Amino acid sequence: MTDESLSFTLRPAETHEDLLAACEVRAQAYGHHDPAFGSQLAAPDAIDSSPWTHVYLCEDKISGRVVGTMRAQATSLNGTQLQIDRYVELPASYRGCARAEMTRLAAVRGADPFVRLALFKAAYLFCIEQGVGLLMIGARKPSLVRAYEQLGARDIHADGRLVQLGYAGDLPHRVLGLDVATVENDWRDSNHALLDFMTGTRHADIRVSVERRLRNVVEAVV
Repeated sequence: MTDESLSFTLRPAETHEDLLAACEVRAQAYGHHDPAFGSQLAAPDAIDSSPWTHVYLCEDKISGRVVGTMRAQATSLNGTQLQIDRYVELPASYRGCARAEMTRLAAVRGADPFVRLALFKAAYLFCIEQGVGLLMIGARKPSLVRAYEQLGARDIHADGRLVQLGYAGDLPHRVLGLDVATVENDWRDSNHALLDFMTGTRHADIRVSVERRLRNVVEAVV
């Protein structure tokens, strides 16, 4: 395994100020095309506060500015519903599977092109850490759908139907799933161009573990 340094660091949000910084990036990124929806993302919501949700930040090493963010919510084995569960009826083959959902992925204009890819890698590693078998993603733009498909995600429903997601501007989205257990083998079998980045490279700048955040929460409660 090789080591690689990035122009930014990626870590879990650990304070309310971190969440506000993530929300600022969300509002800017989504508000560029839909100002009304962007304004709705300017403050943390109930999902951000859930103990089963982890928000990640990318911070530029030179300026310290937050340049990207993403959040991952896991069902794990605790019975917690994902946001997307209110809108999507899972096929029988996915029921009973520990699942996670990646949402609010955003980057500022001019950010390092690797920011979004690093956030996807963080979501993948988060799933492995949490024992998740299926990562669910709602995507609206055709270019984004293609990008996720190239990474190995597939439509949850065979007919590729569109689903209106109330927490995503109530707009129609394709609902994709990444099989966390098999995707690395798929990447190897296809000699995927991003295989080395995803599994063959150690990025010390990417910290996925949520132990420090959870410890802070416990200390605050005590």
